[in-house]
Amino acid sequence: MGQWHGPDGILVEAIILDDRPLLRVSHRVNGRTYLRGYCATVSELGQHGVDLAELVEHTPLDHL
Repeated sequence: MGQWHGPDGILVEAIILDDRPLLRVSHRVNGRTYLRGYCATVSELGQHGVDLAELVEHTPLDHL
């Protein structure tokens, strides 16, 4: 699944939870990760303080 990083430790992950696709929003502060919430749609990300324009996709380099 995909991962997107935002400023100030924001992480958005595409996951499957109970057979439903969701976006998990978490926030890393001082080495600890806190769950902000789950979103069923991209439009809900703003409710958790996520600005889509600031997200950068994280892609593993294992394909090289």
